[in-house]
Amino acid sequence: MHQEGILGVLGGMGPQATNTFYQRIIDRTQAESDQEHLRVLIWSDAKIPDRTAGILGTPDQAEAVYQHLLADAKLLERAGCTVLAIPCNTSHYFADRLQGELHIPLIHMIRETVSAIRAMGKTTVGILATDGTVRTGIYQQALEAAGLTPVTLPAQLQRVVMSIIYDEIKKGETGSREKFGEIDAYLRQAGCDCAILGCTELSVYRSLHSLPPYYIDAMEILAEQAILRCGKALRNV
Repeated sequence: MHQEGILGVLGGMGPQATNTFYQRIIDRTQAESDQEHLRVLIWSDAKIPDRTAGILGTPDQAEAVYQHLLADAKLLERAGCTVLAIPCNTSHYFADRLQGELHIPLIHMIRETVSAIRAMGKTTVGILATDGTVRTGIYQQALEAAGLTPVTLPAQLQRVVMSIIYDEIKKGETGSREKFGEIDAYLRQAGCDCAILGCTELSVYRSLHSLPPYYIDAMEILAEQAILRCGKALRNV
């Protein structure tokens, strides 16, 4: 029997984003039958403390988030997963530390996204993400290391992004097109030739609304990498 990888998904951040991520895995896998799809073990742990609140809070709060993520990652490792995906951009603040405690590879969502953008020939890249992701600089550092120019939003528009994420998508709403339009106008005026959807709630927004290829979805890139690293081919869409 051909040995294929077993994908572990550490999810629940949030639950809808995890559901959307698995749908992307199904949609992008080249498969003609049930048996040709990936074996996937999803642990959707909605009790993980809020990542932005933890990272921007006290050291004890940040450590609590990390320890919860580590326990969940080890659970998936013990269950036989051979590769790990975490469909949450903000949690990748802890990614290298987590990898140091694991014996299976963790797909680094941020670095894979930046690598894909560089391969597209983009140069000036907008970042749409949580306060936690933006303020830790994980995307800015990765983009600069790749020779690209990161662009973050002014405080007023960053609050709009957080409102779409927390006040709308995480509450089960579809997200305001009007609010997103304000963000889009700023990015284009600022000279960005693309923008990263760097929060999985924004990936959910993309699945509910028609967004142009200008927006690079980090969740989509993570799904593609997960499929490839488990030994399967991508379906063209």
